[in-house]
Amino acid sequence: MTPLREGGSLPAVMEADDLGTYVVKFRGAGQGRKALIAEIVSAGLARACGLLVPDLVTVDLDAALAPGEPDQEIQDLLRASQGLNLGVDFLPGALDFETGAATVEAALAGRIMWFDALVSNADRSWRNPNMLLWHGSLYLIDHGATLTFHHRWTSAAASAERPYDVSEHALLGCGALVEAADADLVPRLDPDVLHAAVEQVPAEWLADEPGFEGVQQLREAYVARVSARLDARPAWVPQLAAAAKAGLRQVRLADRAGRPATRPPWLTGGGSS
Repeated sequence: MTPLREGGSLPAVMEADDLGTYVVKFRGAGQGRKALIAEIVSAGLARACGLLVPDLVTVDLDAALAPGEPDQEIQDLLRASQGLNLGVDFLPGALDFETGAATVEAALAGRIMWFDALVSNADRSWRNPNMLLWHGSLYLIDHGATLTFHHRWTSAAASAERPYDVSEHALLGCGALVEAADADLVPRLDPDVLHAAVEQVPAEWLADEPGFEGVQQLREAYVARVSARLDARPAWVPQLAAAAKAGLRQVRLADRAGRPATRPPWLTGGGSS
């Protein structure tokens, strides 16, 4: 196991008993189990949209690993994460997507931007694109900051029509074809697909949510909120499409040059999330 001290969630590279290597995100981290729920649901929706994401697994962590870690903070994290955690497939040799250096064809950029707007992804900026190039394909990673409605269920309904702030999106300036993506992707996200994505979340991560009678009621609430976001597309797609067409008229790539690297340096030779 190699703890990763970059970023707020303190993930770790781990080898599991299937001999696979994963970036493990811990339920005991500050972002808690809701970040793991968002990762799973958003990954399922991304796949349905034809977008590439690393494979996900659940990792059963034994807190007996904790004493072997010299750092007290990591020890505490491991003890707090006893049980099921989330593993993201490690992509060996993956390269960071560099805004301004790498280009994405307009149709793919449109699908990614539309997907990010659907799940309200707050973490795909030019500072931190959260995309990797692996074997010539673009993979999307780190979706713990999506589905932000679930942090306050009492006001979740208001999120359906909320405009998506695309002003610092990593793909702004790629001529993203948002309207074409909207026409293509909506039919793919039928109720069966939404239910399938939510069903992938382990029941124990959904248990004891205040305001819900049980796990199944909470699953239905996730489906209902994503469905409402889809139904509210007239409120957010036109603004998104217009911003994509405007591109970098106000935010120039030159303004983004010289930014410090924000992705972990270990990703230079190998990648994951």
